Amino acid sequence: MNNETSFEIFLNHHDEEAWSATLATLQRSIHEVDRNATQIWFAFYPLPLYRALEQADDRAKLAAQLLLLGDYELKNQIDTSHRFLYGHRFWPEVKKAIEQHADQSTEGGVGCGVSGVGTSVLHPTPNTQHPISSQTKVYATSLADQILELARAVAEESKVDESLLVGITAVAFMTVQQAGLLAFKRAPGAVKIDRKHAKKSPEQVLRERAKDDSQGLLGFLRTVNKQWTVTWDENDSRANYKLRELQDLAWGAASDQSRDWKAIDPRRVEGPIPVECRSASCGTCWVGVLGGAEKLADVGAREGKKIKEFGYIDTAEPKPVIRLACQAQAQGAVSIVIPPWNGQFGKYLRSLKEGDDQSLRAVSHPESEPKTETIQ
Repeated sequence: MNNETSFEIFLNHHDEEAWSATLATLQRSIHEVDRNATQIWFAFYPLPLYRALEQADDRAKLAAQLLLLGDYELKNQIDTSHRFLYGHRFWPEVKKAIEQHADQSTEGGVGCGVSGVGTSVLHPTPNTQHPISSQTKVYATSLADQILELARAVAEESKVDESLLVGITAVAFMTVQQAGLLAFKRAPGAVKIDRKHAKKSPEQVLRERAKDDSQGLLGFLRTVNKQWTVTWDENDSRANYKLRELQDLAWGAASDQSRDWKAIDPRRVEGPIPVECRSASCGTCWVGVLGGAEKLADVGAREGKKIKEFGYIDTAEPKPVIRLACQAQAQGAVSIVIPPWNGQFGKYLRSLKEGDDQSLRAVSHPESEPKTETIQ
């Protein structure tokens, strides 16, 4: 029996393409401090992978086939997955607003949860998992409009800049879609950073990301001897290490023996960044770049090819926000975030998409049946 609410049904009519369009619309409304962070979060928790696992006959077998390691289940990280977003500071308020919005949507039709939001008919997409009968109508404003309206309402109530809430609100919508509204409501809704870091202004965070290490009075004479700081958790004052000019992020991380890394995460065999092959063959060392992407060497041919095969990102940008740490050479201080899992799922997801596209073409343009002659 399907116990999904109207709000969940509405969300589940949005596939990867719909979400990509939504994020493109929202991008200009997101504060600079969370612009990269929001893109990174959606790369860390890809909707197509979630759906593939949900639809699999044997979920565990598919996870093993895709070499998924670590915690890739968003339902286990409802309050923590977005800790690296500045907007995480407002998570309790956003979470509460989402729950109220979902409840009101269920009572009065999706789109009625926020004051001033109009309605329009939502038509099911060909790939939807929740077909709607011709007698049923689900009313809703667009996904982007709902996110913006809810962020605006929370901003007014909390007396904060609306742009600081757009990214985290989008994250909350996707979290409901993947974790389910019931699990979402059960999460405590706590802020997972200490008071000292929570007090930082967005401008202060941006300044810290942009700052480079001083190389001393004669620093301009240094070449390969330059040293740069890599911050891998902006909410932990001890979460940083040094590396040399043009050293890749993974090699630099290996020199950090300040903690028992394997006890924290079995994938971390040396240093805070999980590593295995160091040759862009395994995908273990992927990271998100919050600040300083321009200070990393351009993506090389191998990194560009493999990062797409792994499924992490599909872009021709020379300095994207998702990198393989074993390939990304630093030419300045950078701030990164490390995902709690890794895998190799890009080829599999593309094969599913190609199969869906072929099915859609067959439905849209059925081949005419061969004519048979009637013999008198």
